[in-house]
Amino acid sequence: RRSTSCSTMPKPLHTKKIVKKTRRKFLRPQADNFKRVSESWRKPKGIDSRFRRRFRGTPKEPKIGYGSARATRDILPCGFMKFTVRNVKELDVLLMQNRKYAAEISHNVSARKRMAIVARAKELDVYVINSKARLREEEAEA
Repeated sequence: RRSTSCSTMPKPLHTKKIVKKTRRKFLRPQADNFKRVSESWRKPKGIDSRFRRRFRGTPKEPKIGYGSARATRDILPCGFMKFTVRNVKELDVLLMQNRKYAAEISHNVSARKRMAIVARAKELDVYVINSKARLREEEAEA
């Protein structure tokens, strides 16, 4: 994890501890037996499937209980929720929500527009997650 310490960053409203349950990789049944069966999870639907009938000794299936708590579900380690921004105008939505949401500049925004978005975010006191992306050294010094 990278530290996101910034002196001018607004403090996140969320302070509840984020509990990550054990991350389990659920593999598709018989993915280890056949090359044609990919590892990405599919629910077994066979009428005689030991896996579907949950026999003893078969691996676990994904269940609703493995999900994370609703209160902390989409919260980033820095304490904010993510909001994707594509232009300067979309940043104004976060004016009153700057302690709950952090802006993330979309991947397909040019370097010039990024600089404008970061400048406007600083005025509105909105935290930008990827503010240093696509910045050259000459632009950073200026």
